[in-house]
Amino acid sequence: MLENFKKYKVDNKNIISLNDINGNSVEASNCKYNYIKEFECLQKQMFELQEKFSVDKTKKLLVILQGMDTSGKNSTIRQVFRGLNPQFARVASFSKPTTEELSYDFLWRIHKKVPSSGEIVIFDRSHYEDVLAVRVNELCDEQNWRKRFDHINNFEKMLFDEGTIILKFFLHIDKATQKKRLNKRLEKPSKNWKFDPTDLVAREKWTDYEKAYEEVFNKTSKDYAPWFIIPSNIKWARNLIIARIIAETLESLDLTYPKVSFNPDKIKVL
Repeated sequence: MLENFKKYKVDNKNIISLNDINGNSVEASNCKYNYIKEFECLQKQMFELQEKFSVDKTKKLLVILQGMDTSGKNSTIRQVFRGLNPQFARVASFSKPTTEELSYDFLWRIHKKVPSSGEIVIFDRSHYEDVLAVRVNELCDEQNWRKRFDHINNFEKMLFDEGTIILKFFLHIDKATQKKRLNKRLEKPSKNWKFDPTDLVAREKWTDYEKAYEEVFNKTSKDYAPWFIIPSNIKWARNLIIARIIAETLESLDLTYPKVSFNPDKIKVL
């Protein structure tokens, strides 16, 4: 499965350095018109496969989106998943934990949002913030957040063993692209609401976040829950790659419609 996407998949046998990975995709050299045609076909394919997935009910699909500020998590959700039937798909967003959530273990609020049988769930940020933001902003002792790598791997293995397919996408942009996108939010009145001054604080810690992400990839990309580093400087190319991976994942499952206990040829509706 996903043999065509090895160049994006993190092989945890090799140490990942984000500085060595280009935020621009080779797909971006292709004609955007051809992309639009293929993307529309992929969305139609995903809709048809989702219908089978939702009635087959042998699997669950969890898609995790992570990335630096302005990497495009929200627009990826809007564009890639807009054709899905919302009856069997939902988005779970994870911002700063509430007082109640902090009173439990760090996976408590996550586990409540995982998909049920036949459901597709997209995480906008995730449990990985507890080894990313928590680490960079020194919100707990290193001894505590380091233990979470094992907890995360065990948690995801449990989900996998219970029938959950896990796809984890890091939307990779470079610092220059982030600067351009932040300035666009300031320059356009219609985009002002998207600007958050705390984004500048996180930008100052760019190198620290890169280091934290690299350790995440190296320690938590597993065969049962792989990480894919998606070049995301160019939005349409990002969307195309992610749609391809999800469509191929669903296609590989050999999904079937439920068998009926009657012969349709012998029934006539009057």
